[in-house]
Amino acid sequence: MSIYAIGDIQGCFDDLLRLLDVISFNENSDQLWFAGDLVNRGPKSLETLRFVKSLGSAAVSVLGNHDMHLLAASCLPKVANKKDCLTQVLDAPDRDELIYWLRHRPLLHYNDEFCLLHAGLPPQWDFKKAKKMAIIAEQTLRDKDYEVFLRQMYGNKPNIWSPNLQGVSRLRFIINCFTRMRYCDAQGRLDFVNSGPLGSQPDNLFPWFDAPRRKNADMRIIFGHWSSLGYYEGPNCYGIDTGCLWGGQLTALRLDETMQRFSVDCQEAYKQRKTCCTFTVPDLKVKKKKLAV
Repeated sequence: MSIYAIGDIQGCFDDLLRLLDVISFNENSDQLWFAGDLVNRGPKSLETLRFVKSLGSAAVSVLGNHDMHLLAASCLPKVANKKDCLTQVLDAPDRDELIYWLRHRPLLHYNDEFCLLHAGLPPQWDFKKAKKMAIIAEQTLRDKDYEVFLRQMYGNKPNIWSPNLQGVSRLRFIINCFTRMRYCDAQGRLDFVNSGPLGSQPDNLFPWFDAPRRKNADMRIIFGHWSSLGYYEGPNCYGIDTGCLWGGQLTALRLDETMQRFSVDCQEAYKQRKTCCTFTVPDLKVKKKKLAV
């Protein structure tokens, strides 16, 4: 069986199909690992969700920040932005089935050789801690009261790990690490201002995979999220978001001894698209219910 990790699709379904033709994907013998952000900004989020879901065990997808935004928009109308490209999903006859499926995707997926996540990990977490934190957040998203957390998900604080974090604060930090982080400082404090390529950041910031004393440096990590980084290959780290939506490419990486890369150029129709949504929606207040985690 061949495993191919695929970067952020963001609704660029036609490009995905062309990439699968390039790698000669066989759903009976191969497996696809999607690095998150299946939806938003591109023109065919609904088709992308339906297709990945239909692959069953032949596909694994971790949650990205745009996937999280869709979950929030599905139950909190005030979260949805008129510029979002999610209406086709929210108005679909099978939306509840798709949202249920998306809520049950992991934040962290791994086998004996590789780990898959959307954005990054704080330097204080080793593999054991990362697994534990992912499970905590995944269980919350799969709970019947999941929307209680989604009402309070948005925000940049807390921005540094502490074992004393509890409740919503801990959950928000976990989600922000797995789905949003790029840069952090030497103490592991997350930065949500800088998103440019390496070298564009202030001197006090490091890409998360170069943070000092990083306890997860022994993990072989595949990640997306960072289109301005482009394809990145460093010690035990592979960044595969090559900016298909922004006029770049959609990339697949075969996870074996060859680590062979396959890419297709994006279609012209996507090159002029503007940013739709970000994680800048103000916190929404929860009434009556409290979240116990």
